Amino acid sequence: MKYIVITIFLLITYPYLSAQQIPLPSNLPQAHPRLMTTPGYKPTLEKQLKEDIWAKEVMQGILDRINPYVERTQTEPDWLYSRLMMYWKSKATQVYINGGVYSHADGEAPVPTVRFGSTRGVSSPFSRPKIEDIVPYMDDTKGVYFRNTSKESSPLEWVDQSNVSGGSIESVNEEIMRIAKDAAFVYWITGDEKYAKFAFDLFNTYMMGMHYRTEPVDLGNGHAQTLAGMSTFEVIQERILNELAYLYDFIYPYIQAKHSDKTDIYAITFKKWIDISIKNGVPHNNWNLHKSKFILKAAMVLEDNRTYADGKGREYYIDYILNKTSARQWSLTDFMKYGYDYDTGIWNECPGYAQGVTKDLTNFIRDYDNTFNQNLLPYIPVMVEAVKVLPQYLFPNNQITAFGDTYYGGLHTEAMSDMVRIAQKYGDKENEVLFTKMYKLFEPNAIQQGTPEKLVPQVASFFTSKPLALDKNIEKGKPGDYITQTFYAPNVSWFVQRNKYDDKQNGLMISQYASYGNHAHSNGVAMELYGKGHILGAESGIGSTYFEKPYLEYYSQFPAHNTVMVDGISKYPEMLSNHPFDLLSCYPESNQKEGYYKNITFSDVYFLEPESRSDQNRLLSIVSTGEATGYYVDIFRSKKQRNGDKFHDYFYHNLGQELFIQNIKGENLNLQPSEEMAFAGGHLFALDYMWDKKSAKTNEDYQAVWKMSFPDGNHIYMNLWMKGYPNREIFSIKAPACKAFRNNNNFPYEVNKSPYLTIAARQYGEAWNRPFVSVFEPATEKEGKYIRSIESFNVNNASPDFVGLVVNSKSGRTDYIFSSVKDEMVVYNNMAVNGTYAVISEKGNDFTLFLGNGTLVEGKGFKIEAAEKVNAVLEYKNGEYYFTCDKPVTIKTEKGKQINKDKTTYQKIKL
Repeated sequence: MKYIVITIFLLITYPYLSAQQIPLPSNLPQAHPRLMTTPGYKPTLEKQLKEDIWAKEVMQGILDRINPYVERTQTEPDWLYSRLMMYWKSKATQVYINGGVYSHADGEAPVPTVRFGSTRGVSSPFSRPKIEDIVPYMDDTKGVYFRNTSKESSPLEWVDQSNVSGGSIESVNEEIMRIAKDAAFVYWITGDEKYAKFAFDLFNTYMMGMHYRTEPVDLGNGHAQTLAGMSTFEVIQERILNELAYLYDFIYPYIQAKHSDKTDIYAITFKKWIDISIKNGVPHNNWNLHKSKFILKAAMVLEDNRTYADGKGREYYIDYILNKTSARQWSLTDFMKYGYDYDTGIWNECPGYAQGVTKDLTNFIRDYDNTFNQNLLPYIPVMVEAVKVLPQYLFPNNQITAFGDTYYGGLHTEAMSDMVRIAQKYGDKENEVLFTKMYKLFEPNAIQQGTPEKLVPQVASFFTSKPLALDKNIEKGKPGDYITQTFYAPNVSWFVQRNKYDDKQNGLMISQYASYGNHAHSNGVAMELYGKGHILGAESGIGSTYFEKPYLEYYSQFPAHNTVMVDGISKYPEMLSNHPFDLLSCYPESNQKEGYYKNITFSDVYFLEPESRSDQNRLLSIVSTGEATGYYVDIFRSKKQRNGDKFHDYFYHNLGQELFIQNIKGENLNLQPSEEMAFAGGHLFALDYMWDKKSAKTNEDYQAVWKMSFPDGNHIYMNLWMKGYPNREIFSIKAPACKAFRNNNNFPYEVNKSPYLTIAARQYGEAWNRPFVSVFEPATEKEGKYIRSIESFNVNNASPDFVGLVVNSKSGRTDYIFSSVKDEMVVYNNMAVNGTYAVISEKGNDFTLFLGNGTLVEGKGFKIEAAEKVNAVLEYKNGEYYFTCDKPVTIKTEKGKQINKDKTTYQKIKL
């Protein structure tokens, strides 16, 4: 019995145990190649190249790309390697940087050495030339001849190295080594030594140059010193290590036969590079994984530990990546336990980076298995959840949410295909079915009939990304298998609500988030809204690189988001941020797939805005009113804890070429030019990025309409109604362009170049008892608005923060909305509520009583009461009653009948 208890305890606490040791692979391959393939696979590939069309096409694509260079070097042997970015004449050994900017280089080696990069990600007009336009043997320790794109025809001009666009220098060497890698592969499969010599000359020139280079020195001895790699400012950008490792692996027999004296030098260089990559970097985010990928590939081409005097061979480095934790390099298991929520599978970075990490991890597992025939999944089982959860990021148009440093775009389905490959190899039918269904649903080009798809002409297409054979008997999944009406990820402070999520045109979705985890913005409690096939209330994006002012001063700050800023000063650290919201209540429960009422969702969150020490409460809801209709409710309360509130600004940005701000009669407000929304006065710089600001003061209800005009005349609108309060000023603003979309596909105008049309509502004084109360309704020209009118109501003896709304629809439906922060009963027109949120709806004889996080809802002759706060719904439609509650309640009818109900899923009942 004692041992059973211990076993159960270990199973329950497994995810939180200290790092589990992953055993090293047995029978490490001794021959080369060993990374993508082995000598034993060569006959199979030769057969494929003779018989399979896909293999012939991939091979021809590779040859077409590299043969012009190979042939050119037959008469000019140095034509390509002379274009490597090197210190050709100075042969500098020591590079100096000033933070993220190149300074200079000195020292002298016996051979040309590798040139370092220019800046850490700062863009400039000076960009790299094509390979054929590079000046051969270009050398100056201070500058290079690159293209000046700010001038007509982009002439080659000398420019100080520190002014070259970040990553450009490194990209030249990466491209050349990629060509060399392809040539090395062609040599291996054909035996033609002209390809081997071509690849060797490039490899040897670069590796000998790196052999004499030392670790860069930051003149300021700052943070940059802990990030730099051997060739670039960030160890995670050492992508060239991948190319060098593959290249070396394929031409190893040639090197052994003709240049065996060089292998020790190459090993020393690889090991120095690996050691610097372990020593530097950031362990607690995606950096750890990116480093591990490069390190592992370089380590795999080394020989056994016993080969080297220091005992550091491939086993040492493989074990280090898998099982060892040091200051800036964590073990695989420690890294994953830090970053993944083992309950949800969500990685603790913004969606773009998070799904990238999951894809890179499945690639890592796939490539590792391809080399060592060892499945890592049993040691990191969270990967199953991590891949399963990816669809939760999706809007109904199959684009991911873009909070933080994310771009809108599709899912990385490669993670799903990787899981299929692994499951097939190890006979895991359950996972094969799960991920095949996912892949067929979310990958538009999934091959369901076994016909090989068109593969990229690259070496990996023969091995790790060769055609995926999907089981024809496994049907594609359904969206509801993977996407739920609500989903909460506490480790990134993100909550999502959906309705009709499998309907691209009519689906509704709110993506709500604060700032928790990595690559977060300083955005308070922000949101995105979806409507009519588009993410209309979209994120503004990144705007520039992370080191440039547009990102630092605007795109990562409060005014660029759909949020509330206090006193013009709300701000806290972007990037790695620790400012989540508290989820106070919601409906339905996160990740619930069935048994709930589908027409209303809500969330209620609290956020502490740290700069002004303000309490903020945001209630968001979706109310579905029909198969193609519905609206959003947004009630945002904000106040300073120590009083002295100057003003609170509610920002909302929406796509469209036109914005109209009107009174409830549809008459344009008399907006006048204003300079009040500005940096002047000690406010954020972000406000000065906005222009054409106009404002009007009003205490009446008002509305805003965004219009996105389409050539076919079926324009899309976002209709916003807001409740008026005394001391309210409304601003019309042109904000910097929305940069969250990588292109303007599916839009009728240039979204990424046009002003982002914005409304700001400024409440002077506190905004807790005079909150920002909004109703949003997306609509099209053809369908028109569904809502006929909206008005607010007050109740006697209620707390001043109470909000009451009446939403009348064209169909004759009326919704009464109640929102309270205080625990108190409010009564209005024979209706009573004690709860955070309630919606009482009526249409003809049909009605719905929806209670969110409360103890009482009464209306239409029924009263629902609970001893503790509950979510409960009573619906009457077509002469029948339906009910659900998540805690025990009592239902009382107008005839005095009393029915006790325990926790109940949504179902038909008799009353």
